[in-house]
Amino acid sequence: MKRVGIIMGSDSDLPIVQKTVETLQSFGVPFEVHVYSAHRTPDEAKAFAASARENGFGVLIAAAGMAAHLAGAVAANTTLPVIGIPCKSGNLDGIDALLSTVQMPSGIPVATVAIGGGVNAALLSIQILSVEDAGLAQKLAEKRAADARKVLEKDAAISAQYQ
Repeated sequence: MKRVGIIMGSDSDLPIVQKTVETLQSFGVPFEVHVYSAHRTPDEAKAFAASARENGFGVLIAAAGMAAHLAGAVAANTTLPVIGIPCKSGNLDGIDALLSTVQMPSGIPVATVAIGGGVNAALLSIQILSVEDAGLAQKLAEKRAADARKVLEKDAAISAQYQ
């Protein structure tokens, strides 16, 4: 199975990345986690992205706040799918990171999840890997069915309360 590479711009992004890690673990998806800054360690970020395919990765996730150039810098150096997680920081409550992550120029795509969307970044990476892995596709289908059951249980409880 291909691995997921997770890069965060700062260790302050770890609480969001931890949700990504826990989700990947629950599906049995192998991963690596690194702290590489697009601005402070650009050579290391570039080297990781440029060699990711050869090193067995299938998807890269980049979590960063503020200017949030990490996902774009990673995407510029690989042809693997890159998922950006904009993180809250500074005075703009993550809107700055969201705009930096989502506004990529034509030719260098970055899939972008919600601000702080570590779980969805993991699930999207699993969906991408499941294109070639029937076992992962089955686990995703089972999770969706379980999630639907939980909602219907809540619906029944609320409906009963107000009848």
